This record gives sequence, C-alpha cells and structure tokens, in this order.
Amino acid sequence: MAVTTMADLKQAIFDMHGCDAVWVEAVPVSEQFLGKTVWKGMVQVFDPIGHPTASRCYAWAHTSKDRGRSFVAMLHQGAIDSPQAAVKAAIAQQLKRYRA
Repeated sequence: MAVTTMADLKQAIFDMHGCDAVWVEAVPVSEQFLGKTVWKGMVQVFDPIGHPTASRCYAWAHTSKDRGRSFVAMLHQGAIDSPQAAVKAAIAQQLKRYRA
C-alpha cells in the first residue's frame, strides 16, 4: 500500500480545485451506518490559497479493490462544514455512483 504524503493531498486539492493549500490539522473521523463502521481514518484539514469561495478543504486518500488509490478533497461549503460532514458527503457521492 502506498503511503500518502501531504504533497499528494496538496496535489489532489490543486488538481480538483485549482488552488494551492496550507495544512492546518489532522482530524480522526469514524463514520458508522447501522452500527457498523463504514469509514475510519484521518482527514487532513487545509486552508486553500486563493480559492474564490472556500476557506477550508478536507482531504484524504483511500484504497479500494476496484479503483486502487484515490483522493478526496472536499471544499468547506454548504452542508460540508466539518471533516465529519466531508466524509459523509463523500460516502453519499460514492453510493450514488454505485447505484447509477
């Protein structure tokens, strides 16, 4: 399994949102559904530099059997107002893809 670095996450933020970012903190998140853990890991919190609407970005990497390693970088906007909310939104997006 490949180690994810801050540089990897900053590159993902740049690729997805077109801005550089400064690391702020790491937040442990555990998301459960029907009593089972569906995601557990560290979410890295960044301040995007020069983004027109977002003051924070939440980023992490994960590995799946079918897609290998992929990155998530969710902007602090609307209902995404915390690392926990970012993980929930990412899980919801993933479920929509699988159901389509």
